[in-house]
Amino acid sequence: MKDDLDHYTNTYHIFTKDPDKIQEVLADPQVIIWEQAFQIQGCQESLDEAIRKVAASKPVQVDYTRTKLFRLEMPSKLKTSSDGKEDLMEQVNTPTEDKSQNKINVRNIMLDPLHAGLVNDHWDFGRNERSLKYIERCLQNFPGFGILGPEELPVSWIVMEQSCELRMGYTVPKYRGQGNMQEMGYYFVEYLSQKKIPFYLHVAESKEKIHKLLTSFAFNICPCGWHQWQCTPKKYC
Repeated sequence: MKDDLDHYTNTYHIFTKDPDKIQEVLADPQVIIWEQAFQIQGCQESLDEAIRKVAASKPVQVDYTRTKLFRLEMPSKLKTSSDGKEDLMEQVNTPTEDKSQNKINVRNIMLDPLHAGLVNDHWDFGRNERSLKYIERCLQNFPGFGILGPEELPVSWIVMEQSCELRMGYTVPKYRGQGNMQEMGYYFVEYLSQKKIPFYLHVAESKEKIHKLLTSFAFNICPCGWHQWQCTPKKYC
């Protein structure tokens, strides 16, 4: 956490079993560097009061966002199909191949750091130098998945962050409605499950089409929701 304004990297994930002590923990400078811009993320809305009380004493501006949290309950043991492969599609209700007449010939790829600029240019929370460097680090250390279109360029993609969250999902407008996200979804679910890498997603509450797509993959909506507090020292506001 060397850059005081890099809230992408300066991120804390918090879960507490002792809410009465969380304010004391948050105020400890050895736990959180309040002089930096940073994010707190978690699945407990009850953190809000403690975060705001500590932030007010600093002083730090807090911007709060709630989204829907999705997770996939994987079977403990996959069945084996007639060709000897583990049949993931059957067990997690992965959608079958799209039959649209507009379907193009595509193939799945793993993204690499050279794709960071493309991802950054289309990420609503990016489009700056800090986000570009953050995406590059993600693609250096964690898997990123893409669909390669007929021009040999990615037309759909999603990237894993340091917390094993899948984010930055995007499809180029001319290739939407062709089942590319579904195809890539099967690919990344299979890959991460075989590698035993846990993963989850959060999605804005307004994006109902994505909610339907995820539930078609047998993702569960967690009632607790996903919560983010972006904290910025008022000297930087």
